[in-house]
Formats: sequence, C-alpha cells, structure tokens
Amino acid sequence: MVKIENETATRDEIIALGVTTIAPGLCALAITLAQHLDGADAATTAAVVGRELRATLDKLRLVAPGKAEEDGLDDLAARRAARRGA
Repeated sequence: MVKIENETATRDEIIALGVTTIAPGLCALAITLAQHLDGADAATTAAVVGRELRATLDKLRLVAPGKAEEDGLDDLAARRAARRGA
C-alpha cells in the first residue's frame, strides 16, 4: 500500500480547486493542518486535526470558481420551466 502524505494531497487539491489567490489564508491553514496531521503521533490529535482539515477543505471547495454542480432541485426547476415554456 502506498502512503500518500496529507500535505501533498492537500496541496494538490488546493491547486486543482484554483483557490490560492481567492482564499490564501484558508489555503495556508489547510497546509499547516495537513502538516500537523502528518506528524500526529496520537490518535486523538489526528482525529481533531483531521476534522479541522476536512472543514477547511470544505470551505475551500465552496469558494472554488466554477465548482458548483447542479443538484436534483436544479433539474426539477429546469424541467418545470421547460413545461411552462419559460
């Protein structure tokens, strides 16, 4: 099994999201948290840092440009508009 470092994976995701200039503070926080997670030697520490890293990455995904996906309600609204001729 190949071990992927959290820092490397976090940096890769930040680059893929394209948020380095939009939210540089959150990006720095995510990288710092990933570094701490990689160095965590206690399970409780890893759990707490991992939860914070996940929350930070979730916030970065929200501010990422063009990453919003349509959901079921968007599809329903589009079909309703088509039926009404809008």
